[in-house]
Amino acid sequence: MSLGPVSFLRMRVLHTSDWHLGRSFHRESLLAAQAAFVDHLVETVTEQRVDVVAVSGDVYDRALPPVDAVALCNEALTRLVDAGARVMLISGNHDSARRLGFGAGLIDAGGVHLRTDPASVAAPVIVGDVAFYGIPYLEPELVRGPWELAERSHTAAVAHAMSLIRADLPRRGGRSVVLAHAFVTGGQASDSERDISVGGVAHVPLSVFDGVDYVALGHLHGRQRMSESVRYSGSPLAYSFSEAGHLKGSWLVGLGPSGLDGAEFVPAPVPRPVARIRGPIEGLLAAPEHARHEDHWLQVVLTDPVRPKGAMDRLRQRFPHTLSLGFEPEGGAREPVARPRLAGRPEIDVALDFVREVRGEAADDAERRLFEQAVEACRLKEATA
Repeated sequence: MSLGPVSFLRMRVLHTSDWHLGRSFHRESLLAAQAAFVDHLVETVTEQRVDVVAVSGDVYDRALPPVDAVALCNEALTRLVDAGARVMLISGNHDSARRLGFGAGLIDAGGVHLRTDPASVAAPVIVGDVAFYGIPYLEPELVRGPWELAERSHTAAVAHAMSLIRADLPRRGGRSVVLAHAFVTGGQASDSERDISVGGVAHVPLSVFDGVDYVALGHLHGRQRMSESVRYSGSPLAYSFSEAGHLKGSWLVGLGPSGLDGAEFVPAPVPRPVARIRGPIEGLLAAPEHARHEDHWLQVVLTDPVRPKGAMDRLRQRFPHTLSLGFEPEGGAREPVARPRLAGRPEIDVALDFVREVRGEAADDAERRLFEQAVEACRLKEATA
């Protein structure tokens, strides 16, 4: 689709991806942080005079996003267009392609271009003389039949999509940008991406994307430069503790008259940093060097020889945003305790044996009374159901 005879001898493209609107972080809502990222995007578009915003998939965190996430997406697209940019989005593996692409033909004229249908990969959006092609997340099983692919793999699917694009390029005669949602070989994954492997193979070779000026990738949550012209922007926020060291943001890509002429990373705001700390609980509670972590979302690993009582409550007195707690005794795990017999034993005995096994010491009297009350409450509920 062409949007008119506009000339952009030098074009600025803001490459972003993996918004995951509606996602939570260990049950903490991220909607306010995601809204702050939208503010940042709009400011960047205005200050940097961005021509096109490319969103490379996983706009939402799930196929049926909550209504407040849909409202935030609507606000984001409206504000970006009002700021002077055209916006192109593709669907990722977290999105419902049909739902995200609803009304795509109708809203094209408004400057928002949704590309979620594999059948449209070779039908670019034309801005000036730049052709923007969208390769949504391709589920190999769904495209294998229509495209008559010899094998069921991501490589076969994405390679075929790129062959269709390369066949179309000579008709355009100008510069080209491809948006794609895929796992390129050599990319570094984090803990928050959903597995997209098919038969154990999820990777797509970098060479598949040869022949275009810039490839805006989505799916991996860390910013990465696969080559000078093929990059991941990463997610705007940390969605797992494995991303504690990531710098989040977007690529500001320059296209000159002859193609790519540079890319600069624009850091995004960090509403609350994430971090991992480990050590014995008394040391963590007293060590002055951990003062900088007191406002962080934390994953804490305790190394005490015996699991401390009330560890989470004690940690949250100093670190109120502790979200994840692990236990790895210094020097290795204790010798495994023989599994107690379960069949025919009272529920209270099984529960108390569990406490003894995981903590290395028996429950005290107060804890025993709590277990007894819980067991009795469950029995009462079953009897009156």
